[in-house]
Amino acid sequence: MATLFAAEQNAATGFVWEAPKVGGSVFSHELGMLDAEREEYATNLATVAANRIALAKASPASLAEGRKMLALALQLSPRNRRAVVANFQLSKGVLPEVMESNYSAPVFARLILTRGQLLEKQGGEENQKLARFFIQLSAEMDPKNEDAVYASEIQRLDRGPVDWAEITEPAKKQEEK
Repeated sequence: MATLFAAEQNAATGFVWEAPKVGGSVFSHELGMLDAEREEYATNLATVAANRIALAKASPASLAEGRKMLALALQLSPRNRRAVVANFQLSKGVLPEVMESNYSAPVFARLILTRGQLLEKQGGEENQKLARFFIQLSAEMDPKNEDAVYASEIQRLDRGPVDWAEITEPAKKQEEK
C-alpha cells in the first residue's frame, strides 16, 4: 500500500527518484578522514544535491547528479540527517526545501577537488576510491573549473571511468564479486 501511494505521489509530481541502495558504508575507519569531517562533507553533499534538484524542479540531469551526491553522502555518513531526509523526501516525490548552504556549488566543487587530491596523496585503497569520486564530482559540479576537469580527465584516461555503482548499488557490486 505504501509503495502504491509513493508511486501515485511520484506520478503526480512528475519525477521518479531511484534511491541509492546504501545499507552501511563502503568506507571503513581506514579512510583518511575523521568522523566529524565525514559528517560535514555528507551534510554539504546532501545540501548541494537537494538544492540543485529543487532549483531544477527535479530535471533528469539534476536527479542523476543528486543521486551520486546523496549516495556519496550516505556512504560517508550513513545516518547523516540531511542526506537521510532528502533521500526519503525524494523517494516520496517531494521536492526538498532549498536550504542555506555553507558553500556555493563552485566553491564546494573546489573544496572537494582539493580534498580529493589530498586523499590521493595519502594513499591507501579507500582514500584512492574516495579521491576518484570527489575529483569526478568536482568536475561535474563545476565544468568551468579547468583544474577539476583536467584532474578528472587524467584520472579517467589513467584508470578508466569512475564506477558510481560502487556507492549507489553496493549490494549489487558485492553479488557480482
